[in-house]
Amino acid sequence: MTEEKTQRRGILHDANGKEISVPLRNVLPTTAKRVRYPGFKPGTELLKKGTVRMPGYAPLPVDIVFERDVPIKLSNGNTIYTDVFRPNDDKEHPAIMTMSPYGKEIGGQWLDDVKFRAGVKKNQTTGLHKFEGADPGYWVQYGYAIVNPDLQGANKSEGFIHFFGNDYGREGAEIIEWIADQKWSNQAVGMSGNSWLAISQWFVAAQHPKHLKAIAPWEGLNNAMNEVGTHGGVPTAEFVEILTDTFASDTDGVEDDIAAMQEHPLMDDYWKDKIVPLEEIDTPAYIVASYTNFIHTYGTFEGWRRISSKDKWLRVHDIQEWPDYYTKENEDDLRKFFDYYLKGETDNGWQDTPKVRLSVLNPGGKNIINREENEFPLARTKYTRLYLNDENRKLQLEPVAKENVLTYNSDDPKKRSVTFKYRFPEKTEITGYIKLRLWVSALDADDMDLHVTMSKLNPLGFKYPSVSGMEPVANGYMRVSMRELDEENSTEWNPKQTLEKSEKLQPGEIVPIDISIWPMGMIFGKGDMLELKVEAHKIGSMKDAPFASMFGSAKLEVPALDENYTYDPKTEHPKMVELGGDSEEVSSDGEYNIEHRMPKDVNKGRHAIYAGGKYDSYLLVPVIPPKD
Repeated sequence: MTEEKTQRRGILHDANGKEISVPLRNVLPTTAKRVRYPGFKPGTELLKKGTVRMPGYAPLPVDIVFERDVPIKLSNGNTIYTDVFRPNDDKEHPAIMTMSPYGKEIGGQWLDDVKFRAGVKKNQTTGLHKFEGADPGYWVQYGYAIVNPDLQGANKSEGFIHFFGNDYGREGAEIIEWIADQKWSNQAVGMSGNSWLAISQWFVAAQHPKHLKAIAPWEGLNNAMNEVGTHGGVPTAEFVEILTDTFASDTDGVEDDIAAMQEHPLMDDYWKDKIVPLEEIDTPAYIVASYTNFIHTYGTFEGWRRISSKDKWLRVHDIQEWPDYYTKENEDDLRKFFDYYLKGETDNGWQDTPKVRLSVLNPGGKNIINREENEFPLARTKYTRLYLNDENRKLQLEPVAKENVLTYNSDDPKKRSVTFKYRFPEKTEITGYIKLRLWVSALDADDMDLHVTMSKLNPLGFKYPSVSGMEPVANGYMRVSMRELDEENSTEWNPKQTLEKSEKLQPGEIVPIDISIWPMGMIFGKGDMLELKVEAHKIGSMKDAPFASMFGSAKLEVPALDENYTYDPKTEHPKMVELGGDSEEVSSDGEYNIEHRMPKDVNKGRHAIYAGGKYDSYLLVPVIPPKD
């Protein structure tokens, strides 16, 4: 008889200090190859101008003081460790803190793991940065310190890794106050970074640390239940599992977000703790968004729209987030923002920057980039209903008179979706939030998991090729039993579910649902078609999940721990060690074949979509007239 494994537990605290018990799991130790931990070596070293960290990366533009594995004692008694890169002088400097559990440097995720490095050349950075974080080689030359902590549980830091929440924000706030207390600090701290590092900024800013003067969230969610754990109630846990298997901890491991999804299928205190109260944030913010990120799009636009900051700017780009973040032009733009708020350079012209710089995608043509606007969503938006016609599978401007029903089989991989098309009679821009109203029933079950997409087709009905590598598709999800609307916080164009209760479908019951489709900006030429696809969402095997065997695969060479951190490639030949190269190495808690860990979909048998007559199924699209 196999002994049943006991779930380890940890304690978090909500906004009022109330304890929340959370499940914990192991992750890989720092000795595992795939996590690429370079070793523990407290001390201070001068990194010389012209030296390099790794072959192929840019040489350092200036001398940098490097403080490694510096301890920070948190108020809960745990000690964490941070790296600090700062200018080689005795002056006081502002700092930029990059916050994630990925590792103070390199770590289990790195651009070399990704095909063509996602378009970021090695020599665009010095390689001193943590994954998705600010490059010290760039920032130190302009008088900034970069602080890269290993958060609780990460590598050698004590405690367990948090999947966000109020305690996570408090940890960041304590780090910021520690930075302000350092002798080299001018007591002005900013935060920067992409993805997890952007998410961190929302949670920390909501804590109002005294010395946090500016944030720059570069694409990141702020509602862990509705933007990563589930989308519209539909479990989307594959990415969470893959991400967790890149972490390393020699202490208490990580909060087990997959187990928590099973324990907490509905919105409750656990998930409420992981929602940022955006309206409480008043920190100056430089926000960057895109339309094509599965995890980040919705939350980034919501962050821009809902924070209370009087000083906030939005820039929407048209490529993938990593090349956008490490493009020098964008680094220079961000530096202008930080110079204003962290250095007090109030005459540098930053306040003349347009509040919104918008990109609009145009597959098959030329994208609009950095169009100046005053707000988002755009005030001149003309919301237009395109009604579903089940008879010809078209979308049309006029309501459909005759009631019709269209069915598909959710169990048939080749036939578990239906599409509707609308052909544009003239060039049209659709930019903003999108909603799909559907009338549905489950003919053979009591629930439905739906995934809907909106995309662009050429006049012949084919997709335009993707230029940036990110497919230009707007997405929406809903578990029909969790359809209850949050009336107080919903709008006609941005419906929100409460996710607080499950209302199973009765046999033969037909219900209306309002599905939020994430913001999109798209140009449709005359004759181009909008395609709406409605499909039964199926949770696949972890073995087939995207990126499942990618992270940790690249082998990187760095100087051995007993050598200098950087070296002159022309004159020095230090002993090198190889990090990485084993992407299949996973913890015993996280093997991809442990499918019972994963939530299941609820689809079974036939789904029916009703349109016409009393069934006003329609797609609400934000049509943008040209500027006056």
